[in-house]
Amino acid sequence: MIRNLLIALSLATATATADDDLDVLSAMPDGSKPSQMMHARLMDRMHQALDRRRDEYEKLKAPEQLAEHQRRTRQFFVDAVGGFPQRTPLRPQIVGKEDRDGYRIEKIIYESRPKHFVTAILYLPTTVPPAARDAVPPAARDAVPPYPAVLVPCGHSNNGKASETYQRVSILLARNGMAALCYDPIEQGERYQLLDTNGKPRAGGTTAHCLVGTGSTLLGRNTAGYRIWDGMRGIDYLQSRPEIDPKRIGCTGNSGGGTLTSYLMALDERIVCAAPSCYLTTMRRLCETIGPQDAEQNIFGQIGFGMDHPDYVMMRAPKPTLLCCATHDFFDITGTWDNFRQAKRFYTRMGFAERVDLIELDAKHGFSTELRVGTVRWMRRWLMDTDDAITEPESPIATDEQLQCTPRGQVMLLDGARSTYDINNDLEAQYAKARKKFWQETDKARALAEVRRITGIRKLSDLPKPECKIVAARETSHGYTVEKLILAPEPGIRLPALAYVPKNRSGEAYLCLDGQGKRIAVHPDGPVERLAKQGHVVLAVDLRGLGETAGGESPQRGIPLHVGSDWKDLYLAYLLGTSYLAMRTEDVAVCARFLAGYQAGEKPNRVHVTSSGRVGPAVLHAAALEPQLFASVEIHGSLNCWSDVVREPMSVGQFENVVHGALKTYDLPDLLNTLPKDKITFGSPRGALGQPLWK
Repeated sequence: MIRNLLIALSLATATATADDDLDVLSAMPDGSKPSQMMHARLMDRMHQALDRRRDEYEKLKAPEQLAEHQRRTRQFFVDAVGGFPQRTPLRPQIVGKEDRDGYRIEKIIYESRPKHFVTAILYLPTTVPPAARDAVPPAARDAVPPYPAVLVPCGHSNNGKASETYQRVSILLARNGMAALCYDPIEQGERYQLLDTNGKPRAGGTTAHCLVGTGSTLLGRNTAGYRIWDGMRGIDYLQSRPEIDPKRIGCTGNSGGGTLTSYLMALDERIVCAAPSCYLTTMRRLCETIGPQDAEQNIFGQIGFGMDHPDYVMMRAPKPTLLCCATHDFFDITGTWDNFRQAKRFYTRMGFAERVDLIELDAKHGFSTELRVGTVRWMRRWLMDTDDAITEPESPIATDEQLQCTPRGQVMLLDGARSTYDINNDLEAQYAKARKKFWQETDKARALAEVRRITGIRKLSDLPKPECKIVAARETSHGYTVEKLILAPEPGIRLPALAYVPKNRSGEAYLCLDGQGKRIAVHPDGPVERLAKQGHVVLAVDLRGLGETAGGESPQRGIPLHVGSDWKDLYLAYLLGTSYLAMRTEDVAVCARFLAGYQAGEKPNRVHVTSSGRVGPAVLHAAALEPQLFASVEIHGSLNCWSDVVREPMSVGQFENVVHGALKTYDLPDLLNTLPKDKITFGSPRGALGQPLWK
């Protein structure tokens, strides 16, 4: 085996290879930078998928076609977020009550899942006695129970339900005859899921949503599943209250709350009236402008399947829906109008054109006064059969402490509290038992076929041979030639490679792959040169998104650190229904096949693959699925197992190597065990934080 080679690879440093002459790609065929290659390719696939979706949309005419589109899209959505659990007792607690100016509040804690606590404020109208009705504004005279109720999911505010915006819309609803339940999302307000020893959040907001998302992805779930279920159980709670009319339920929220409103209104048929604010656009314009956002806003395979933002509205047609938007929002306004037109035409075909509308404010992103007022008017029209011009008076706003529901300000400090990570760990433990049984009882060929199905990795026989272009070559005094190659395995993808070709060749060939790029492998007097001097053909390749084609942000903190520096492209691939791991696995297989025939003479080269770092999972998949390609396989410094990613909440940069739903069927060690022990060496494994597991 070639253990010493990989140890040398792992010890190489960037300073030892800082030679610009090692670059192969000066520019892509379209003139863009190599670092933009993956983004351009994924965007091309996005456009193709959404063009197909638009063609299918135009075919929806007859009532049965509209109904089937709704059914099919809704089922896909539920499956993609991992489905929902059985309803369990809410065990609601009213932990505080207070009469305020024209309304009253109750502090609520309920359990959306056993011991998974949700903190919320219930805003209730102040009932007006009949004798006093003439003394109050007309809009307040309808405050007689049972009240309509509106669920208010929060956007990405650190203080969740205590944010001024969400207080104001809830107050306005209550002052106009409707109850409002405003609840904290996970990782905000009182629901941070990861606390340090001092009870302070270790991560929060969008970053924490992505941390939940990485482990959830491996389990076939999504952060959105947790958040949608919290909202659905909030509706359960509203309907349990005697002063609430269970048949008159609305939903509104802004930004991230607009996301959840869009999801809830599409999936929960109890929502009669909805008004998502400052979120809905189209996937096309989202990807063309700000790009994918945090985990719950990216549903696995939705672009590939053809579920676009307009479908959130169309799934609920013909129920009343108001799109609230801002001209200068970072959620693109032209996409919002495209969304509205698609929805309007869909509603019109159903015969209810008047039930979908749009209001646009010449402002930036935010649930501003005009949008709040428009939302409450919309709710009154459809929930109270009252169409009047209410306004928003000035109201005092409570402090975070005044709206605190838990004794110490965080649900995870309550006795027995369970986090999203606890729930994921329990599910992973169940899957681990099922995986063990599956691999014990299933023929290896059938098991590996299931791996192919889950990952979407194509058979080598279905992959075209790459185009190869030699862009430069130089002879050395050591008896070998160094060639700069560009391998093109598919349109838009260019893999830069360095081939070391000895004059007297041994018939052995080495494919060298490194997570930091080929520069690490080919430093002077390093392992690649030593192999070439021994007469072995060596090919050092940058797999897609690595080395010369690496892109993204500096991974110092936040989402770039925990998801990956190229996190937006990783999520774009996820939206398309694929993964970087699957694409890189195909690259490994294609490059190995190419190397078997490159400068081979009378018979193919025997190909050995060596890898270091983050490419390990892709190499392992290639070796397990195409074992005939490789004479030997050595993997160094790779992630040890996916289950560790689920167990470690603060995992670092692992999203590039996860596969949606894989842990239902297999983990990385299961693939390792399919290979002969004398053919595979798996050394210096790493944990989910990138740390060595043993020396």
